[in-house]
Amino acid sequence: MAADLKIALVGNPNTGKSTLFNLLTGLNQKIGNFPGITVDKKTGFCKIGDHKTAEVVDLPGTYSLYPKSKDESIVFQILADRENRSHPDLIVLVADATNLRRNLLLYTQVADLQIPVILALNMTDMAKKEGLAIDIDQLSKNLGVQVVAISARNNIGLKELKDAIANAPTIPTQEPGTDIQVLAPEAIAAAGQLIQTTNPYFALQVLHQHSELDIYTPEQHQQLNQIAAEHNFESSKIQTAETVARYRYLGTILNGIITDTGAQKKFIMSDRIDKVLTHKVWGFAIFLLILLFVFNAIFSWSAYPMDMIEEGFARLTDLGHEHLPEGMLTDLLLDGVVAGLGGIVIFIPQIAILFALISIMEDTGYMARVTFMMDRIMRKFGLSGKSVVPMIGSLACAVPSIMSARNIENWKDRIITIMVAPLVSCSARLPVYTLLISLIIPDEKVLGFISLQALTLMGMYLISIIAAVLVAFVMKFLIKAKEKSYFIMEMPVYQKPRWNNVLLTMYEKSKTFVFEAGKVIIAISIVLWVMASYGPSDRFEKIDQKYEKIELQQDSVAISTLERDRSAEKLENSYVGILGQTIEPAIRPLGFDWKIGIALITSFAAREAFVGTMATIYSVDSADEEATTIRNKLKGATDANTGLPLFTFATGFSLMLFYAFAMQCMSTVAIVYRETKSWKWPMIQLVYMTALAYFASLIAYQLLR
Repeated sequence: MAADLKIALVGNPNTGKSTLFNLLTGLNQKIGNFPGITVDKKTGFCKIGDHKTAEVVDLPGTYSLYPKSKDESIVFQILADRENRSHPDLIVLVADATNLRRNLLLYTQVADLQIPVILALNMTDMAKKEGLAIDIDQLSKNLGVQVVAISARNNIGLKELKDAIANAPTIPTQEPGTDIQVLAPEAIAAAGQLIQTTNPYFALQVLHQHSELDIYTPEQHQQLNQIAAEHNFESSKIQTAETVARYRYLGTILNGIITDTGAQKKFIMSDRIDKVLTHKVWGFAIFLLILLFVFNAIFSWSAYPMDMIEEGFARLTDLGHEHLPEGMLTDLLLDGVVAGLGGIVIFIPQIAILFALISIMEDTGYMARVTFMMDRIMRKFGLSGKSVVPMIGSLACAVPSIMSARNIENWKDRIITIMVAPLVSCSARLPVYTLLISLIIPDEKVLGFISLQALTLMGMYLISIIAAVLVAFVMKFLIKAKEKSYFIMEMPVYQKPRWNNVLLTMYEKSKTFVFEAGKVIIAISIVLWVMASYGPSDRFEKIDQKYEKIELQQDSVAISTLERDRSAEKLENSYVGILGQTIEPAIRPLGFDWKIGIALITSFAAREAFVGTMATIYSVDSADEEATTIRNKLKGATDANTGLPLFTFATGFSLMLFYAFAMQCMSTVAIVYRETKSWKWPMIQLVYMTALAYFASLIAYQLLR
């Protein structure tokens, strides 16, 4: 889509920048990477005025143009390079009206780059509730820029902002924030002449950050280093001096702009709630209760829709076998594709509930408090407080969580976070847990209202988090680094959840789960069905000859039983059966048979594939015509050696521990390689997690059997 205007949204973290982006672009957006950089880029399009279309880029949140992380460095790189595909014609700087002085520091830096700017003053409704009155017109006059009061959360001021964008000048009209020349006049002049710019602040920023910019030649980089050395250019001291000068300037700009009406003490309600929710004892107790509520909801609320989906797929399979012609294609469709896909679709209600509740916690501001509380623990185990965000994010998926570790400045903290994040149980493990829990844990209530199955699920998540923290503690001593780490986070004010956002999150995450996992599951199911339905021809011929002789001497009831025996024996002698029995000796001590072994192999592509694999294998096996659902089939599964039920408490718990600790995800291996630029770390991660999973399962099974 061709755009008439390129707009970049710039602002501090937690200013509502992404909310404004969603409001402007709606569903007309996409997520990718900045060219040549593994940092997420959100772009979208919106209508401006009567006939204009604007391309909007949501740049990473940053407190300053001086970056503290890889994500933050992108902001200046995009703004500095006029040849960059994302370089904007106009900047909309989103500022938090409740903390205007701090937010305007970034504005003054951006304005000095001499790119047209509009200041979007967000959360003005919240500022009013806190008793803050802001003179928008006078602020606009003092800064020499259009200032628009908005509330992105409540869709207030969007029309006024679009009008301002439509009427924005094509050349910068705002006045410079400070006299940059006095900071390092000789170095700035020499750098400006070298890179051919008349903008002193741009020259200053290039002196600070040219090593991060690929728009200059190696010779230019070397010359810039020489300029810095010749003129004693001390970057950290000059940054400090610049910040002090800008805050002095903002003092004059904001004089008389903000009036405290005394209507309400700022953050008084949030402060009172925080005294309870972030208490060093009660805060953790409340967090555990909230987790228990989440897991109880996952089981209780999803039971009815899951039963409907399960019965629907079972009925679909029965109808297919009744009305479709017998043959290979019908068996492939029903016992391969439908069975495998049914094993995934059934878990949509649980996935939707999980992400809805996580979205509510994020939207209300509670998840930020969890991060704050966990920082106290994390530091004792060798992790930064910033490690909490990727680890909590791993409850959803390890891949974006590992990518979010870029915000951790300390190399050691970042590597340890990347290495332990996959241990935290993600949503892909949820189908495995819930299926196995439904098999080995009775559906009973504790204290009359707490589900025993929910307590077990919560226990699996807690085990994974404890394991991640303990492994981090060990790596603290194994990985050496001299850097000091720190954690600074701004607490957002408590707010009501945006239900539209919650519903959209449920829809998007469920869709992603089905389509991303579904593609893998269907492919695996087809391959599995073929491998489970065919084997070395001489083996299948011998089995057919054996049962044909026996059938001649049996009645119809016995023949029906023999058909099931023939099916089971063929499955054991199929290609997938041969593969499973090859690895069975290694996994027998864990309580697993060869069928579970096949599921372990296929689920390396995606953990969710375990359920689809078991559904396909047991559909091909067809040991019980009445066991039409995957749970019924697994409940009826028996150990070939003992004849007893296969999925006992010992086997089920051993299998859950294996999935809790094993890597079992190709996407995670790939993203760790991409983030570390080395195969060393993903290989170490794969080996230690596999070993941890194996020995944890071995100990559990041997103790519980």
